[in-house]
Amino acid sequence: MAVFLTEASRIIVQGMTGAEGRKHTARMLAAGSDVVGGVTPGKGGRSVETGGRTLPVFDSVADAMARTGADTTVVFVPPKFAKGAVVEAVDAGIGLCVVITEGIPVHDTAAFWAHALSTGGRTRIIGPNCPGVISPGKSNAGIIPADITGPGRIGLVSKSGTLTYQLMYELRDIGFSTAVGIGGDPIIGTTHIDALAAFEADPQTELIVMIGEIGGDAEERAAAFVTEYVSKPVVGYVAGFTAPEGRTMGHAGAIVSGSSGSAAAKKEALEAAGVKVGKTPSDTAELARASLAQLVP
Repeated sequence: MAVFLTEASRIIVQGMTGAEGRKHTARMLAAGSDVVGGVTPGKGGRSVETGGRTLPVFDSVADAMARTGADTTVVFVPPKFAKGAVVEAVDAGIGLCVVITEGIPVHDTAAFWAHALSTGGRTRIIGPNCPGVISPGKSNAGIIPADITGPGRIGLVSKSGTLTYQLMYELRDIGFSTAVGIGGDPIIGTTHIDALAAFEADPQTELIVMIGEIGGDAEERAAAFVTEYVSKPVVGYVAGFTAPEGRTMGHAGAIVSGSSGSAAAKKEALEAAGVKVGKTPSDTAELARASLAQLVP
């Protein structure tokens, strides 16, 4: 099985006519994703040649869904237009909205997330400022490289795009059911907890790798969830042990004030929940291998 994204997912790309949208549409197609069209207001009726395919462009998400049966959208529009793009996708009732765009104002993210909740949460939002989601061998929605791993037994949820890629590569011989890059902004749609719950329910996923980073309390809340609801082994890594206090580092959500939000505090909370936490990404990969080896066949 796969989490959030399967081989049956039909994908549209909001912003496909732009350089980034076109480039990553080609990469998604090469990964086997069923990309069925794009959306750019005012350019409906045109087409885009990319990845060896000719894909139709629609004026709206609703029109694209009606014409193609799309159930997933990947958002590549500039930050100032991202709020409108996500609200449009939510209003159209699409099931999954993957927001790749970086630099969206926090109040815009808060607005479109609140709007999604007001509709009953029928649209799952992943991101913003994220690499997307991939179910290797099935589908890829976003910018995660598809050739660094294959299908397998591990579920991965991560705030960091580059660390997502590194862990996928280091554990490529085992493979992944799904890898979800949730993004590191202060407000995001899908959280560590959402992904942990999905992986816990997925029979293909035997072990979960969770990557966090300094700032906020998402990892501490995830640790409490693991204690209460997760029976599968979980291995973790927290980036930012050497970050100075009171400084924003990397992702907009990563800020440390005293011990609150620090890597050490997150590591302590995770280990108290039974999560094995690596000192480095490579150490985390070795912990994952050891944990899988201990599972009863």
